[in-house]
Amino acid sequence: MTRTAAELRRTFLDFFSARDHEVVASGPLVPPNDPSLLFANAGMVQFKDVFTGRDQRPRRRATSSQKCIRISGKHNDLEAVGPSPRHHTFFEMLGNFSFGDYFKEEAIVFAWDLLVKELGLDRDRLICTYFAGAEGVPTDDFARDLWKKLTGFGDDRVRGCGMADNFWQMGETGPCGPSSEIYYCFGPLDASRFGEEQTPEGHGWMEIWNLVFMQFERSLVGGEARLAPLPAPSIDTGAGLERLASVVQGETSNYHTDLLLALVERAAELAGKRYGRSSSADDTSCRVIADHARTTAFLIAEGILPDRAERAYVLRRVMRRAIRHGHRLGIERPFLHEVTQAVVELMGADYPELTRRRDLILSVTEQEEVRFRATIERGLGLLDERFAALDAAGTRELAGGDAFMLYDTYGFPVDLTRVIAEERGYTVDEPGYEAALEEARRRSDFKGAEQAVEGAHRDALALVPGGEVRFSGYDRDHDTSAVVALLVAGQLVERIDEGAEAEVVVSRTPFYAESGGQVGDSGEITGPGASFVVRDTQRPLAGLVVHRGVAARGSLALGDEVRLCIDAGRREATRRNHSATHLLHLALRGVVGEHAQQKGSLVGPDRLRFDFTSGRALSAEELGKIEDEVNRRILLDSPVVTEVLDLAQARERGAVMIFEEKYGDVVRMLTMGDSVELCGGTHARSTGELGLFKITSEQGVAAGVRRIQATTGLGSLAYVREVEGRLADAAARAKTSPALLGEKLERMILHERALEKKLDELERKVAAGGGLDALLAGARDQGGFKVLGARTEVTDRSALRELAEQLRDKLGESIVLLGSVADDKAQLVLTVSKSLAGRFPAGQLIRPLAAHVGGSGGGRPDMAQAGGTEIAALDRALAALHDEVAKL
Repeated sequence: MTRTAAELRRTFLDFFSARDHEVVASGPLVPPNDPSLLFANAGMVQFKDVFTGRDQRPRRRATSSQKCIRISGKHNDLEAVGPSPRHHTFFEMLGNFSFGDYFKEEAIVFAWDLLVKELGLDRDRLICTYFAGAEGVPTDDFARDLWKKLTGFGDDRVRGCGMADNFWQMGETGPCGPSSEIYYCFGPLDASRFGEEQTPEGHGWMEIWNLVFMQFERSLVGGEARLAPLPAPSIDTGAGLERLASVVQGETSNYHTDLLLALVERAAELAGKRYGRSSSADDTSCRVIADHARTTAFLIAEGILPDRAERAYVLRRVMRRAIRHGHRLGIERPFLHEVTQAVVELMGADYPELTRRRDLILSVTEQEEVRFRATIERGLGLLDERFAALDAAGTRELAGGDAFMLYDTYGFPVDLTRVIAEERGYTVDEPGYEAALEEARRRSDFKGAEQAVEGAHRDALALVPGGEVRFSGYDRDHDTSAVVALLVAGQLVERIDEGAEAEVVVSRTPFYAESGGQVGDSGEITGPGASFVVRDTQRPLAGLVVHRGVAARGSLALGDEVRLCIDAGRREATRRNHSATHLLHLALRGVVGEHAQQKGSLVGPDRLRFDFTSGRALSAEELGKIEDEVNRRILLDSPVVTEVLDLAQARERGAVMIFEEKYGDVVRMLTMGDSVELCGGTHARSTGELGLFKITSEQGVAAGVRRIQATTGLGSLAYVREVEGRLADAAARAKTSPALLGEKLERMILHERALEKKLDELERKVAAGGGLDALLAGARDQGGFKVLGARTEVTDRSALRELAEQLRDKLGESIVLLGSVADDKAQLVLTVSKSLAGRFPAGQLIRPLAAHVGGSGGGRPDMAQAGGTEIAALDRALAALHDEVAKL
């Protein structure tokens, strides 16, 4: 009779319980006191300290059915979940363990008896493997011979495998050892196809049980791995319940067992479809939902809630992948919580925590789906916009920054974005995504230091009338208000005294808080006998504006009426630069193309920085055209018109929206001539106020992203004066005028090249001409051959080698050492006739000579080079050649 999965689990545990194994409940999915693991991914995890000797158990045999999750790292199964009949994010691992009690023989016999005698598996469909030896570790002859004796199989059914398949280790050091695996064949029986991937229908050979024989201790000695026998060898085995159930129940897919089929069919029912047990896209989506619903239910049951970091993010990633598959199935309402309810009903009897946390599981799952569905259409719409821009640019790769923004703003995990992109024929710049993610982590690490004050900021916001600090600075540079909160070192205080670094909160302010790329305002807050210098203005929470600075004079207290004055000159310069970014964006799209979309900006009083999409550097001609277009629009002196309207209206009016920005239902739309964009920043009153627009640099900052830096108004005047000053200085050094500097530089460059050519010709003439005879005259007979050590003025190393070879050839059988000084260093070249190279290898002979000049050298037997910093010892090194030859 076919066993249910629950019966199979009980059969396994009872089998080992009858053989003196302690039945141990599953450990938690989140391993306690083990930061190396996000989740338990094998049955041995809860026994890790027992295997390493840090813990002891009352009994030396155990068996369990362990809840496991494998999503990231070495076992990254997420992409295969759904298409594959075997892969899961959540699964159960059946196992039996020996802590220094029995070893290979019992483990192998137990496994064979359970599979063949207890469960009645067809022995003709089994193959057993053993470790065949590798990397200095011998073949596991014992396991091989025992399998053959026990089963009666030949070499085609008892197979040796290498390190990758049949050797296990916990890490770089620690317990390790060979393993044996048991495979079962679905479909046509063919031992020759062992090792091949299973077909999409599930036919072929599948591992069903892994027996690990922990018999060595791996250590590193001087960086080299050493294996030593363990004093008490142990056993760790693992058999996936889902796979074993598919075998016992005669199903070629784990999803068609009673562990998962009801969940798959529930997903299909919610989608109004019939599950067809095929590889179709709809059936695949149903399988994804079923698997991910189990992971969702079990993680929430353990207190993991979807969020943006570590385990919480893994859960969110899984949930949103399931929700997206429901979306593609046409399910238009929250549904995942209904599938997790089916998980509770199906598995609650075996895992009571599911039943106890049922309401939490359903509530959290539904809330997360409601949140994601609020952004999924918008995220997909933005993807459509990006794909259209990619088509216009003639590329098929989505920028990593866009993929990160989809994750960061709209909750799209990158693997979800990748799948959507692949369905549409695009790829994702994943290195670019990782770079953006790393940058965000770096920023969040900084913010992490401020997490302690987040609660105080929330308390401060609660003190603001109406729950939001009102901004009055669009049309004024000063205002009056009352102090509603004061913070020092992340703590709310009632007053601040002179010299205190603090944050001041008022109910209404003309100070602009940093956002949208525009820096925060600075200025002064004055009260009764007090002055607070504002260095920066920030928005740590939505609705809250804090003025950061120092109490320069007197004291401020809660309730004080104060006057707030921004640094008007700084604000005006910032306004000009901000408006210039809008004109620059428009000019870029006109000159480079519509694919040149804004990717970020920084607007301050001294300059503006504008990042945009482009796969290449802009030419000088293009930069000139962009400057011309911006300055043309500035000269039109178009008024800057601000309108507050619904987002839908702004879309209808053709307003440009930035992919990275988050917009509410009501937005500010800025029009300056033919530029129409959404923006909440402060701006010039007309384009003529911008003055001269000047690009100061253009460079790449990431794959597919370029950056322009520019100035306006007085900033441009300062930049032009700086450039003029440098030009005048350079002209003075060249003894000419700025107007004639180019011509003078060209003449100087031509003159330098001519001098370099003459010098090169001179050195080669010295090497080949009359100087050669003078050098040859210095050679001495020594043991039947010539030896020459000489100094020369030839500084070019290649010319020095040529000269040494010419001298050697003219002397016949000889050893020639030449030395010279170049760039304040001594250099030596040694050449030896091939007939002498065996007795006097140049690479060896030059080393003691190089030591004289404080250096080292080496080379071939017939040619060697050396150099050193002790120039004064060069002649001594050359003279020492004769003595060194005599020693050999």
